[in-house]
Amino acid sequence: MMKANMQVSKNFQISKIEDRLYGSFIEHMGRAVYEGIYEPTHPTADDNGFRNDVKELVKELNIPLVRYPGGNFLSGYNWEDGIGPRENRPKRLDLAWRTIETNEVGMHEFFDWSKEVNAEVNMAVNLGTRGVDDARRIVEYCNFPGGTELSDLRRQNGHEEPFAIKTWCLGNEMDGPWQIGQKAAVDYGKLAAQAGKAMKLVDDSIELVLCGSSSSEMPTFASWEAEVLDEAYEYVDYLSLHRYYGNQENDLENYLAKSIDMDNFIKSVVAVCDYVKAKKKSNKTINLSFDEWNVWYHSNEQDSKNEPWQIAPPLLEDIYNFEDALLIGCLLITLMKNSDRVKIACLAQLVNVIAPIMTEKDGRTWRQTIFYPFMQASLYGRGIALTPNIQVDSYNSRDFDNVPYLESIAVLNEEENEVVIFAVNRSKDDAIDFECDFYDISLGDVIDFSEMAGFDIKAINTSAEEVVKPSPSEEIRVENNVVSAKLKPLSWNVIRVALNQ
Repeated sequence: MMKANMQVSKNFQISKIEDRLYGSFIEHMGRAVYEGIYEPTHPTADDNGFRNDVKELVKELNIPLVRYPGGNFLSGYNWEDGIGPRENRPKRLDLAWRTIETNEVGMHEFFDWSKEVNAEVNMAVNLGTRGVDDARRIVEYCNFPGGTELSDLRRQNGHEEPFAIKTWCLGNEMDGPWQIGQKAAVDYGKLAAQAGKAMKLVDDSIELVLCGSSSSEMPTFASWEAEVLDEAYEYVDYLSLHRYYGNQENDLENYLAKSIDMDNFIKSVVAVCDYVKAKKKSNKTINLSFDEWNVWYHSNEQDSKNEPWQIAPPLLEDIYNFEDALLIGCLLITLMKNSDRVKIACLAQLVNVIAPIMTEKDGRTWRQTIFYPFMQASLYGRGIALTPNIQVDSYNSRDFDNVPYLESIAVLNEEENEVVIFAVNRSKDDAIDFECDFYDISLGDVIDFSEMAGFDIKAINTSAEEVVKPSPSEEIRVENNVVSAKLKPLSWNVIRVALNQ
């Protein structure tokens, strides 16, 4: 058995974890909206056509924020198509995913749905085919109380009170050649600055997210961040990051090490943000919105066979396995470890499209393997992230050196009177004899110790049976403020311990 020791102290804190670290994302693509959250003919559908069974699973995930309506879809979207009587709404070509958009679900419907699942909307504005005028108009429509053409139109369409949307994305992946309206960094930066300026003149309480690189593998990565921030620094509050991971090579050790790539990506972007801050001699710090992250690779072959111009065809319907859940656990811990600068994050996406929740048309819904680590992090990863000092063996993989077998962090939640340890054992052969010394934190009894372990790495959940899910473990004790536990090979573990009053 391998040994691992972690020391933490309430005097060595990373940051308070923002609730919005556990956000998600709904794009008008595939079956995310239609046959996902919205299916008027489904037995569980409410009066507005939204599936109640899906709403219940979304509530289980405890998501505080949902980014909407895209994604690549955003750059060709006219928000006005989704307001007013449904029978008058146009059907449009969605060029991003080469499908037909019916606009049955628009801004009002999505806002009402988000309130039912206890989430705020992270609204995105089209800076691909549209620009400054549209950006100011949508903020006025959504957030201005009344007495103007657009705010009164909102009231006429059924919402007397403003939506009061706080967080806004200035376009999507504008560096990407796949993006409608792709722009050079300086051109996007200037457009985002002027759009942001106009938006904040309408409502100076909003926060704005500037597009960073579509991934760290883009040839313009880092120079893009520096140039767009140089143009828009004054008007924005966050810079976005997007990153997806896959195991195309079927190399488990390398796959589970890919959270190191996420960590390096975050730290590189932070360095660029702080370089621009120094260059501008500014007192303002730009934080990060990691508003697209997940595993995405299982569905690539199937998606290549889809016929264009369908309504809500299945797209990006990855069926996740146990090894994916382990990596998601590592990625969640990485986000917590960087919570001093990553203040918003959105698991992409929420339903059917690379999602923790899957649905059948007219049928069941179920939790994918990745549902559980995300749910547990969202429920219990609230509070203060403590700096972990970890001693454990490591290994080298194809792309990464010195990969620790243990990925872990502790979160102090004094409001709930508990401390929570999240831990992944990356070893496929050895259990870990784990000790965590809390030094200056007085511990009480164990509240709960759950593990996901012992599954075949390719095991999946289906509508018929959810096989891969957490189960309780008794192999734990607390003595003299030291938590000792056995972490099984290839396992995701959540330990909750009460604080002594």
